[in-house]
Amino acid sequence: MNKDGTVVSYLQLAHNERHPRTGSPVAKVIHSFGRAEMVDRAALARLVASISRFLEPQQAVAAAAAGEVEVIDSRRLGGAHVLGQLWERLEIGKAIRQAAAGRRLDGEATERVIFALVAQRALEPGSKLAATRWVAERVFIEGCAGFSDDAAYAAMDFLLDALGAVASEVFGSVAHLLNLDLDIVFVDTTSTYWECGVADELAELAEENADDGHSVPEENAARMFGHSKDHRDDLPQVVIGMAVTRDGIPVRCWAFPGDTSDQEIIRKIKDDLDGWNLRRLVWVADRGFASAANRAYLTRGGGHYIHAEKLRNTNREAAAALARQGRYHTVAGNLRVKEVWVPRKDDGARAERFVICRNPEAAERDAAVRQRLVAHLEGLIADSDEWAKSRRDELAGSLKDKPGLRRLLRRTKAGLLRIDRGAISREEHLDGKWLLRTSDQTLTTDDLAAAYKQLIAVERGWKDMKGALRLRPVFHYREDRIRAHIQLCWLALLLIRVAENAAGDTWRNLRHELDRMHLVTLATADGRVAQRSATTAGQQAILGALKLREPPKFFDFTPDGG
Repeated sequence: MNKDGTVVSYLQLAHNERHPRTGSPVAKVIHSFGRAEMVDRAALARLVASISRFLEPQQAVAAAAAGEVEVIDSRRLGGAHVLGQLWERLEIGKAIRQAAAGRRLDGEATERVIFALVAQRALEPGSKLAATRWVAERVFIEGCAGFSDDAAYAAMDFLLDALGAVASEVFGSVAHLLNLDLDIVFVDTTSTYWECGVADELAELAEENADDGHSVPEENAARMFGHSKDHRDDLPQVVIGMAVTRDGIPVRCWAFPGDTSDQEIIRKIKDDLDGWNLRRLVWVADRGFASAANRAYLTRGGGHYIHAEKLRNTNREAAAALARQGRYHTVAGNLRVKEVWVPRKDDGARAERFVICRNPEAAERDAAVRQRLVAHLEGLIADSDEWAKSRRDELAGSLKDKPGLRRLLRRTKAGLLRIDRGAISREEHLDGKWLLRTSDQTLTTDDLAAAYKQLIAVERGWKDMKGALRLRPVFHYREDRIRAHIQLCWLALLLIRVAENAAGDTWRNLRHELDRMHLVTLATADGRVAQRSATTAGQQAILGALKLREPPKFFDFTPDGG
């Protein structure tokens, strides 16, 4: 003790020895390190490391921890942490909790279960039964140690029942927080099928529209036979619609019976989005949505449309646009565009505005594909002049479902098979082209071409839905559970796309790196502690790009006997 009364501590290295006469243990100082507050602690660490080299690994750990240390659990942490932070930033959890207020359920617990199901779609897709085991055994979801199958289905039922309110709140927060450009909305559909031959019994789902007699379908995921975009017309399916911003952010998803047409679907989507009071909407849709009735419907209330027209067997106005002469000019990249106005048949009606787009690289690919088709067709019909008529008929009939080949084949008056050189010439005129029709007079041709190219973002969304998120196979047969499953996939895709846009990388790469971060639970003589692994340089880069904080280093400490 100093003169001023303060206690001074000294650090010494000592060990006990028995006194040779008394047999009592006596501490023998081996080395004195000096005053405790002045000790070079880095030098001490080096000394410990040097001594540990002469011990077995388990002996070194036990010595450092004053007892045994055992790893009793290890769970993936990084991916769920990032998704959870984005979930709260976009206020999705808040929207779900608000929708749950006043209902006879635990809003906090229900929101956690819904997030866990969404995270599962993004990180390790599987059935709802697999989700319960995944959360209980394989991943750390903050605030959700686990849940039962019944809890999962109850959460899905709630999500579907509150979908209108939840989707509207999510849309508003996402649009505001991400500063989305909502002038242009891209719409497309896909279908997903079941590996069974039985369709649902379909009740009356649609009401007739009094204005034009066309139906506006209600959302319903009844499995019906219809035109399959997966080329499986033999299996029952549902049709899914999605609206995406020009930034590739999916703002809403819909499900319809498997026999619902695109023309009907776009009306339901427009009616729903009109309820969100957007200041201006330009609809960008593929040629599946093109019809005079749909165009009229989309322009109600000051809306506008951009959609593609068929290049082959098209309508009178589109054919006239393709035939017009004029000069192309180059826009972004090597894309070339030409604006064309086609007068309407009705006196006094405004002329239709078209834009012809041509991509030289796509034109080269189209020519190369056609060359291969011609070579294949020439091989099929070689020596066919010597065949019996029935055999030639059989070959021509076999091409019924192969339009690429069928367009290039012709029959002579004598019934002989020949390559159609005229068809080849007509096809060459269409190489690398697509044709857009629009009602908007303010967008430039550059805007129109760029907008339609963004439909690739929607197509990529479908690819991710069916691939990374495993939209199919669907493990549900009840109509309401199918719709809830689709909405979980939508929320997962929303989080994924936000992460990709901010990080500038694919979700596959982000997930691979984040999955390396684990939460490890250790048991020591003093208790139990849950500690995450150190962040890698790649994980730090991802968190920095997303502007997210690192997870806490320690999540839990339970003293022995606590």
